[in-house]
Order: sequence, then structure tokens, then C-alpha cells
Amino acid sequence: MNRNSTILILVLVLISLIGGGYFLVKKDKEVPVVFRTESPYYTDIIQKSVATGAVIPRKEIEIKPQVSGLISQLYVEPGDMVKKGDQLARVQIVPDMVSLNNAENRVRRAKISLNNAKQNFERNEPLFKEGVIAASTFQEFQISLANAEEELSAANDNLELIRKGSTQRSGRIANTNVRSTLSGMILDVPIEEGNSVIEANTFNDGTTIAIVANMDEMIFEGKVDEAEVGKLKEGMKLLLTIAAIDGETFDATLEHIAPKGVEENGAIQFEIRAALSLREDQFIRAGYSANADIVLQRRDSAFAISEALLQFDKAEEAFIEIETSPGVFKKQSLKTGLSDGINIEVLSDLDPNARIKNPNANLDERTAANQ
Repeated sequence: MNRNSTILILVLVLISLIGGGYFLVKKDKEVPVVFRTESPYYTDIIQKSVATGAVIPRKEIEIKPQVSGLISQLYVEPGDMVKKGDQLARVQIVPDMVSLNNAENRVRRAKISLNNAKQNFERNEPLFKEGVIAASTFQEFQISLANAEEELSAANDNLELIRKGSTQRSGRIANTNVRSTLSGMILDVPIEEGNSVIEANTFNDGTTIAIVANMDEMIFEGKVDEAEVGKLKEGMKLLLTIAAIDGETFDATLEHIAPKGVEENGAIQFEIRAALSLREDQFIRAGYSANADIVLQRRDSAFAISEALLQFDKAEEAFIEIETSPGVFKKQSLKTGLSDGINIEVLSDLDPNARIKNPNANLDERTAANQ
């Protein structure tokens, strides 16, 4: 072996030794995995169910006319306050030509009958005074005259009802004047002057003149899933958030749970109703969409930890790992209570200053080096 070959071999061996040494030194300097730690704390834990729905008035009615015809006048518009009995509109009756013709014919026949009864009465009255005819016979003429007078009066009333919707003898036109049957606010007036309207009857619901509601009594109507309805009871408190009113919650009390569910999009939903508690200065418009947090259980100022710190063994027993020294952790069983999905109540003994390992969050190399 010549001298050059020997030198080359020695150089290669030296390079290998330097590379191996550098690898070992670098490996020794690698930063170990460092986990984040958190401590217990005190917080309010609320276990709740969420229902979606809307805020509506408890009393909301549709005002219908008593007669069919045309709206000749409207006296209200949405937003107006009315009292029970206030006039909302007036209906002008458009008589049916067949009915009008029959009523006019009835009046003419009644006049003919009355004239005939008067003639008979006037013809037999002197005979009765002279004693020619008996009182019982003359009484028949008196009754016929009275019946004829009453028939003419009824025929005139019927004709006037068909034409105007009222009679002179009654002295009122209540059926052509549409009045409110509830004190409250006008929510909607779906018609305009000149529109045709139909009275409510056996075959038709009738035309809605106005919608009136008492805005002082508001309720929440929503629906909950069948998986949650078994946890609800009447009298439970609700925390209501309204999409149109930011940063404010409203208290409500659950007062009704539907006994029967309705299928919607493949899921069974149960309707619930809750009464809102409003201050005198609060005003909520009808139909606001809202979400209700139904408080199932609550712990105020509970001793708790983040639920992310919990770990489970093969027997599904909960435990945590407490840091005893930097990077060294000790396993400790834990008894837990109420949870809201983020925080969980701790029922077993636990040092308030304990540093608990978060198994799902470890510090990166740079952060560990800085610490």
C-alpha cells in the first residue's frame, strides 16, 4: 500500500469520526416535548338546552267584518294603539241584485195587503159601532190590519238592511262599522280602501281587516328536539337572546310543553311556550327570531377545570396528570360533576394551585427554549 492510499484512508476515518460525534452531540441537545399546564379555577357552570323560535304576542286576533261589501273608510294603520270598541273601518254594502229585487217586491206586496186590510177595517168599523156585526168578527179585521202594518214594517227593514246594512228603527249601524274586539296595537292592516271584503261564515273565514295584539304580554314559541324534551319541566327558567337586539338577554319561564311531537326534516320536534318578563321601558316587536337557553342544571362559583384536561383509562375512569417537577407528571383519579362542555366541576380533593397537564397541547421547541 503506497503512502497516498494510507493518507486517504486516514482522512475518511477522521471525517466519519467527526460526523458521528456531531450527530451524537446534536441529539443530546434536542429539546424534549413540553406540555402546557393549567390550574383549577372557580366559575359558573350552566348545563342548558337550546330551543329556536320567535317572540310573539300572547293575544293576537284578526278582525273580520260582519257583512260583505267594499271598504269605504279605514281609520287605522300599523303601529296605532286602539281600545276595545274603537272603530277600525267602515264597510259599504253592495247589495245582491236578486236579494234587492225580492226585498222590493216584498215591500210592494206588503203595501197592497195593508191597503186591503185598511179598507176592510174602515168598512166594518161603522157596522160594529151600530151593532150589526159581532165584536169577534170585527176583531178579525183589527188583527188583519195590525199584521199588515207589521209585515210592511218588516219588509221595509229587510230592504234597508240589504241596501245599507242597518235599519232606522234600530238606530245603529254596528254591522257596517268594523270595531276592535281587543285593546292593543295594530300590527297589520292587509287591506286598503276600496277593497272588497267577505264576512265570516260557515264556508269562509272572512277577510281580515286588521290584526290587533296586546304587546304588553309577549311569549316565546319554539321547538326542541325529542332528545332534549325529556329533560324539560314546566317552570324552568329560560335565557332568551334575540337576534335583533345585541348584547341583551331576557328572562322567561317555561309554561307549556307540547304533548305531541311533529316531524320536521326527519326529526321529531316538540313545541314549547314561555312567558317573557319585560321591564316597563322594554319594547319587543312581534315576530323577532330568538334562541332560548333552557337551564337544566346550574352551579355558581363551582371549583372546576377545563374539560380538555381530562383523560380516561381503559376502564373509562377519569384522571388527570399533575406536574410534580418540571416535565414530570403524576397520575391522579378525579371525581367530576356538572359539565357544560367546556368546564367540568371537580368533586374530589384537588390542590387549587396544582399544575395539570393538557395532553392535547404541547409547546413547540422555540417556546420551550424561551421558557
